[in-house]
Amino acid sequence: MVAQLRDILRIANMGFEAVWAFKLRSLFVVLGVAFGIASLTLIVTAVDGANRRAVEIVDIFGPDAAMVFGGNIQKRAVGMRTLTLSREDANRIRDSLPGVAQVIPMRAKFGQTIKSGNRNYQDVGVVGSTENYAQAWNWPLEEGRDITAEDERLGAKVTLLGDKPSEELFGDQSPVGRVVYISDIPFQVVGRLAARGVSGGGGGDIDNRVVIPLSTLVQRYNMDRKYFRALRIKFLEPDYMAAHVENLRSLLRRLHHLGPGEDDNFTIITADEVLKFLSMFKGGLTIFLGVTAGIAVLVGGFVLANLFSLSVSERAEEIGLKKSMGARNSAILGQFLVEACALTALGGVLGLFLGLGLGQFLSRLDILTIQFSWKAFFMALAGSQAVGLIFGLKPAKQAADLDPIQALRGEG
Repeated sequence: MVAQLRDILRIANMGFEAVWAFKLRSLFVVLGVAFGIASLTLIVTAVDGANRRAVEIVDIFGPDAAMVFGGNIQKRAVGMRTLTLSREDANRIRDSLPGVAQVIPMRAKFGQTIKSGNRNYQDVGVVGSTENYAQAWNWPLEEGRDITAEDERLGAKVTLLGDKPSEELFGDQSPVGRVVYISDIPFQVVGRLAARGVSGGGGGDIDNRVVIPLSTLVQRYNMDRKYFRALRIKFLEPDYMAAHVENLRSLLRRLHHLGPGEDDNFTIITADEVLKFLSMFKGGLTIFLGVTAGIAVLVGGFVLANLFSLSVSERAEEIGLKKSMGARNSAILGQFLVEACALTALGGVLGLFLGLGLGQFLSRLDILTIQFSWKAFFMALAGSQAVGLIFGLKPAKQAADLDPIQALRGEG
């Protein structure tokens, strides 16, 4: 047993020495494998990130809620009207639809500037809402109070600050009771929304907003008072969401006088719809990156196989000398497999960091959410070792089968 262990260690040592001796070959093999493993790492971390994002978004959206947008998002034609939801719709849903707990009409104005003292903060979303906005979105208030029915009735110049504008304008100080200027109009801060820390695609950040009464928004920005862009609807029994959504669709179609063959002129989104979209996105992402990773891994494997085949020819005399001195075929086979696995292990580790580095770059662009995971680490190592064993086996067997006399003559 001790002798066998000594032989294994000696074979491994010779393999590692050969890796160091043939530096250029080793570099090409490591890089070839690294690109494949980087793609594999990106798949694993991207899918994990998509799963985490799905949980976060659904938690924020709420399983007991639906969002209704004006216009048909799925079949929107150029120039199609998007302001199709009216105050009458909101009132009828609130009064007539079974199971409704809360109905919140909303509109928004993006790209606004907010000021306080000598500090300016640009590109903020201003959301107009009726009373109880934070409650409707299950959004805790860090301090202060929510928008009230009285604020909405009077068109009061009051605001809830999202965490991002609050931090930019007031730092660690409390903004409640302070005055901020939104598009040069003074508003008193009555509350601060807690940080949610989830950013949306395309650079959006849900914490980057301020909320004011809907009546104030339409008055200050000269918007149509009759229509609004979206409805947030909460239901009492989330277990019956499918039935709630069908009842909601039927009511809106009747209120909008839509015939049996006509498309909806509104869009209803629930947590289930969000999950379906994210599942489709994740599936497409997995297929795309999977094909890319597969091709990259195969390329890395072929690079390894070709370079090792050339190496067998170049090292024929070395192999012949070892065999003439009593080296068994299994020892030669083992040495070449150790070389292959050592190189692919290095390629796997390098590929892991390349994949995570690319992932962090994409995360900063809000394209993907990437975080390190041990699953990605172990899959990278397992994948790299599989490449080493599969593509290194043929040249290793070729080396082990060399005739020692022909090898010493340089005929290998």
